[in-house]
Amino acid sequence: MQIPPLWRRLGVAVAISGALAGCDRDAASQPPESATSEATAVADETSGSAGQGQLQVMADELHRHVKILASDKFQGRAPATEGEELTVTYLAEQFEALGLEPGAVDANGEPSWFQQVPVVEMQIDSTPLAIEGEGFSKSLQPLTDMVAFTQRQTDSAGLDNSELVFVGYGIVAPENDWNDYAGLDMTGKTAVILVNDPGYATQDKALFNGNAMTYYGRWSYKFEEAARQGAAGAIIIHETGAAGYPWEVVSGSWSGAQISLAADDKNSDRVAVEAWMTGDAASEVFAAAGLDLSKEMEAAKTRDFKARPLGLTASVQLKNQLRTSDSRNVIARLPGSKYPDEAVIYTAHWDHLGVNQHSDGEDHIFNGAVDNATGTAGLIAMARQASELEQRPERSLLFVAVTAEESGLLGSKYYAANPVVPLEKTVAGINFDALGVLGPMRDVVVVGYGNSELEQLLETAAKGQDRYLAPEEHPERGYFYRSDHFSLAKKGVPMLYFKAGTDSFEHGREWAQAQGQEYLSHAYHKPADEYDPDWNLEGTAMDLQLGLELGLQLANSRDWPNWYEGNEFRAIRDESSDSRQ
Repeated sequence: MQIPPLWRRLGVAVAISGALAGCDRDAASQPPESATSEATAVADETSGSAGQGQLQVMADELHRHVKILASDKFQGRAPATEGEELTVTYLAEQFEALGLEPGAVDANGEPSWFQQVPVVEMQIDSTPLAIEGEGFSKSLQPLTDMVAFTQRQTDSAGLDNSELVFVGYGIVAPENDWNDYAGLDMTGKTAVILVNDPGYATQDKALFNGNAMTYYGRWSYKFEEAARQGAAGAIIIHETGAAGYPWEVVSGSWSGAQISLAADDKNSDRVAVEAWMTGDAASEVFAAAGLDLSKEMEAAKTRDFKARPLGLTASVQLKNQLRTSDSRNVIARLPGSKYPDEAVIYTAHWDHLGVNQHSDGEDHIFNGAVDNATGTAGLIAMARQASELEQRPERSLLFVAVTAEESGLLGSKYYAANPVVPLEKTVAGINFDALGVLGPMRDVVVVGYGNSELEQLLETAAKGQDRYLAPEEHPERGYFYRSDHFSLAKKGVPMLYFKAGTDSFEHGREWAQAQGQEYLSHAYHKPADEYDPDWNLEGTAMDLQLGLELGLQLANSRDWPNWYEGNEFRAIRDESSDSRQ
C-alpha cells in the first residue's frame, strides 16, 4: 500500500484563509473567523516532504517503546507501585537522551523531570451490598452484581440501612431546565442513578446535546452531584450502551487498589459510598420495590420526572488500607528560542491499571498496551523529531506524561492546578490517548468535534496527508470527558484530542470498525490489552506527526487560538486575555 506523503506545503495565506473559512463546525453554522491564520501560514522544516521512510522510522520507534512500556516487567504501570518507578525512570532517561530539559522543579527548587503528585492509595475490601425491604432481602455480591468504593481517605466507610431513592439521571442543570433532585432532602439517603443523560436516552437533539454525552452523563458528575445534594451514598445502574463499555470494565476498574489525590479534608465532602450495580441486579431491586425498571427509565427521560423512594434500604461496609505516597508527572521541555515563557503542551497518560488479583483468568497484569503505552511512546517519538529540528521553535514545547488518568484524570488535574507554565501563557494543547494500531486511516476523528479553532489547523494539516476530519462515531460514550485534555479545558486552555478513525486506506471502514469493537469488547481495561509486534503503527505515526506539525505552527507564531463562541470554556479563557496582548 502506498501511504500518501505526510507533509505538503500549506500554501500561501490566500489559500489558507479559504480553507479556514470553509471549515464547518456543523451543518447549521460557520465557525468564526480564525485567530490562527498566522500560525497556518508559518513554514518550518517539518513542512517538507517526509515520505514513507520517515513514517516507518517513527513506527519502528513506537514499536520499541510500546513493547517495553507494556511488558510484564512494568506490571501494568499502576501509580505508586514498582511499575511506576520503572515507567517514570524510563521516560526521564529517554527525554534526557534527546537533549530536552527537565520541565519541573523539586522541593529544593532544582530542575527535575518529575512533578510530585501527592496521592493516597486505598485497598478497599467490600462486604456484599445488602438490600432490605418488607418481605425482601438480597445480598449483591462484589464484582458479580456490584462494585462499591469510596473517595473518603479514612480507614472505613459504609452505609447502614440507608434509604434508596431513584433520582433518574441524577442531574441538576438549570440551563436545561432540569432538576432530578427537586424537592428532595437526600440527607442520609442513597441515590440510585441512571448512567448517561436524557439527550442520549431520547435521541432528541434539542435535549442536552442529543446523542452526544454531556458532562452530566459522566459517572464522575453523578457522584459529585449526589454529594452536593447531601446524600450518604450513590449507586449507578450500569448499561453497556449508555456507559460506553461492558460490566467487565466497571468491575476491573473499580476493584483492586484505588488512587486519589491527597486531600486535607480526607475527601469528607464526598458521599461515603460510591457504587455501581449491574442492570440485572437493578431490575431485581426495582421489582422488589414494586416497580418496572424499564418503565421508570422511560419516565426519567422527561422534565416532569419526580424522584421515587424505593421503600428499600442499602447497607455495605468498606475497609480501607491506606498508603500515602507521591506519584509523578514526567515533564520535559524544549525551550522556545524567542518566547520561552509561552508553551504548546502535549499530554499523554503513562499509567494503567497495574496488577489486579481479582480479575478473571490466569493473567492478572493489565498491561495497557494500547491504553496508553501508545500515547506515552508517542510523546517520546514527537520529542525526538522536535529535538532534531535545525532551529528551535520560538515558543516552548512541553511534553507532559501524566499519572493516574485511570483513577479520574488525577495527574492532569494536579498539573492544571500547578502548571509549570501559567495556563494563560499556555498557547494550546494536544492530548494523545489509546492511539490506533491498525494502520493508516483516511479519517482523523476529533473527540468533541466543533469546540475550538484548533480544528481548522488540524483540517488543513490532515489534507496534506490526503485525509479528512470527522466527528467521533460514538459521541454518546463521552470520550471528551474521559481523558486528560479535559482537565486543562476546564481551566480554559484550548485543547485538542484526536485520533485515527475507521476509514482504513487498506481494508475499508467495515473491517476497521469490527477491529475496534473487538478491542472494546475483549481488551479495553482488561489483561488482553497486550503489545502485538504485528501492529501497523504507520497510522499512529501519521497522527503523531499531525500533532507535531500543528504544535510547531503555533509555536512559530504569535497566535492564540480560542474556543468557539458559545463553548462552555470560552469565557474562562477570555478572562485572561489581557495577559496575552
